Amino acid sequence: MRAPDFWQTDGIWPRLLSPIAAVYGWAARRHQLAARPWRAPLPVLSVGNLVVGGTGKTPVTLSLAERLSRRGWAPHLLSRGYGGRARGPLRVDPVRHDAAQVGDEPLLLAAAAPTWVARDRTAGTRAAIAAGADVLVLDDAHQNQALAKDLALVVVDGTQAFGNRRLLPAGPLRESITDGLARATAVVLLGEDVSGLSDELAGTLPLLTGRLEPKKNTLRGKVVVAFAGIGRPQKFFATLDGMDCEVLGRHTFADHHPYHEHEILMLLDKATKLDALLVTTAKDRVRLPPHLQDLVEVVEVMVVWDNETALEALLEELDNDD
Repeated sequence: MRAPDFWQTDGIWPRLLSPIAAVYGWAARRHQLAARPWRAPLPVLSVGNLVVGGTGKTPVTLSLAERLSRRGWAPHLLSRGYGGRARGPLRVDPVRHDAAQVGDEPLLLAAAAPTWVARDRTAGTRAAIAAGADVLVLDDAHQNQALAKDLALVVVDGTQAFGNRRLLPAGPLRESITDGLARATAVVLLGEDVSGLSDELAGTLPLLTGRLEPKKNTLRGKVVVAFAGIGRPQKFFATLDGMDCEVLGRHTFADHHPYHEHEILMLLDKATKLDALLVTTAKDRVRLPPHLQDLVEVVEVMVVWDNETALEALLEELDNDD
């Protein structure tokens, strides 16, 4: 799904859709109030957001897994496996599984730590514990209340924030800002704070800030054709603009788009004619036909934290509670 432009404004379409949004909001709140979370016998961290679309959750999850490992924990990651067939619990094996089976994000997470796909988060947690997990990181689980959470991070894209602040389908919100932030331990703000969210949150919740940067720049001085099928492909294109390469083509697909061979061959042909490299995101690469993956350059990003001390202080609480 590609986010409609009116999710960033408050024009006629949001107003027309507001009655449906009201029903959606009522149902979402009722679902949250009815939840009876299970308290698992290990610390549970959650990385989520309040809006539909990409905010940077996966890089944040990867960063947490790395930091927990350095602290001596044995983190396992748990995902619903959006876009995949598997209901789980299933431990993701990047060699045996593909995006059609387990979803694209779990394949990326599995490169950093043991990762499970489970529609039933409680069953997935029990499987992770049996396999040796002593801390669990939930990917995209802020609206899922199956498990009680010891640390709940809400990730916000600084350039988009909460859009027009309306609920689906009138806006991008999965739940009200008030309800969502009430269950949060801290907010992670990635990128420039265009909307002034840091001022709005002052004195309410801890605010962790950072930015997404390429892990390495192998494209400096190169000519490229780019494509992306993620929540906000413009973020990827903006990353390329900052890598000192010349972008001759920008092609967008729907988020989680399952790429077909003819689509990639067409893009490869265009890049070849322009004497350019074909580039995409790590999340897109795992959805390419396997025999074409090595023909596409990948730009991997990571979170660069502005204040690592604040993040480490939150993780320190897990050590103290152990």
